[in-house]
Amino acid sequence: MFITYLLRELRRRMRQAIFVAAGLALGIGLVITVIAASTGVSDSQATVLHSLYGVGTDVTVTQSPASGSGRPPNFRIGGASPGKAGTSFSRNVLRGPGLGTLKSSSVSTISGLTDVSAASGALSLTDLSLSGTVPSGSQQGAPGGAGSGSVTSSTFTVTGIDPAGDSLGPLSSATITSGHNITTAESTANVAVVDSNYAAAQSLKVGSKITVAGKSFTVVGIARAAQSASSADVYIPLARAQSLAGMTNEVNTIYVSATSSADISTVSKEISGALPKATVTTSSDLASEVTGSLSSASSLANSLGKWLAVAVLAAAFGIASILTVSAVSRRVREFGTLKAMGWRSRRIIRQIMGEALVIGIIGGIAGVALGYGGAALVQSLAPPLTASTAATSSGGPAGAAGQGGPGGGGGLARAASAASHSVSVHLTAPVTAGVVALAVALAILGGLIAGSLGGWRAVRLRPAAALARVE
Repeated sequence: MFITYLLRELRRRMRQAIFVAAGLALGIGLVITVIAASTGVSDSQATVLHSLYGVGTDVTVTQSPASGSGRPPNFRIGGASPGKAGTSFSRNVLRGPGLGTLKSSSVSTISGLTDVSAASGALSLTDLSLSGTVPSGSQQGAPGGAGSGSVTSSTFTVTGIDPAGDSLGPLSSATITSGHNITTAESTANVAVVDSNYAAAQSLKVGSKITVAGKSFTVVGIARAAQSASSADVYIPLARAQSLAGMTNEVNTIYVSATSSADISTVSKEISGALPKATVTTSSDLASEVTGSLSSASSLANSLGKWLAVAVLAAAFGIASILTVSAVSRRVREFGTLKAMGWRSRRIIRQIMGEALVIGIIGGIAGVALGYGGAALVQSLAPPLTASTAATSSGGPAGAAGQGGPGGGGGLARAASAASHSVSVHLTAPVTAGVVALAVALAILGGLIAGSLGGWRAVRLRPAAALARVE
């Protein structure tokens, strides 16, 4: 009886039912589209942050440089200055100018914290080679100055990594395309993993030799960095990097993974307590530094988009409620007759709410379809989003000398590259099962609200007054 009467009434008032369902569908569809776009922006921002951090890294720990650490290295040969004009010289050094350092024991300290699941240290350096003849008018200990065209130079970035912590840090997001990663058995060996772009530029492959700080290293792997990720040119075992740079038991970046994402804030406070002089950076800290169209899209999705969705959804609920109450007002003779026949108020309410609920479910299904369509349009029509972030120590050291030698144009170019990191990401708009469930729940809620108001109007009707009205 209930279902038969419900279906008959929906057929009789099909135009109104379609109108109410369409209003709910529009509100639900917009909510799904906005949530999907907001999720896509968040995913894009996470991609940018992972390109700086490395997959699995939640927190990075660095140290402000000590006073005077940015001074250029003193090039001496055999403990003496280069000598008289015309004297030939060649020097290859591995340094981290302008970068603060932490004791390697700090990695163990952080690893022992309650909410930390793993920690790994790394040492970002620059290999700087100078060779040629001492020009006339040069200053002692610093080849260059007048006639510096006789001096040739080259640089590349080197990062010392801990083979035992390969799930974190600079190489964690890279893919080994040839050879293998540095193993724990090679932690003190002269082996290297080379970035694929640098390998192509220098014609390097697995088995090739590369000179780092005057020592010959064997290339054991070629790594392709993740899309938009910062990367060093060469990766060597941390112990060898420390020894060659004269920085025994020192690192300049510690990568930390929290037990869970909910513990990141707690981990940050724990690290600050254990290492009060260190700089602790979380992904949320970096997110506030992201600029560009990605940042604008994030702000728009988090503020205007969500409020717009809420406003449209409230309007859809309001229209559905008004139309339902209006329909009840036009059915007073019908409800009066039913009451006169013995129908109780709760039976009439159940009938009205049943009709509104069915309309809400139909609106929800249509809204999910509209939401999928809107998300697909956003994903296909949205232009690529750009983001610029300050460089971190996971890349090359800021201010390192470039191919043009100290003070040359190449050094300025590399410094500018290290000063900011710009990436371009494609905006996706994923519609998850949770979003669909939320949409259906909202549609049912809208139907129940409309039905409740209609039922409240119906129970106030008195049979005699209802029967006295002429439609």
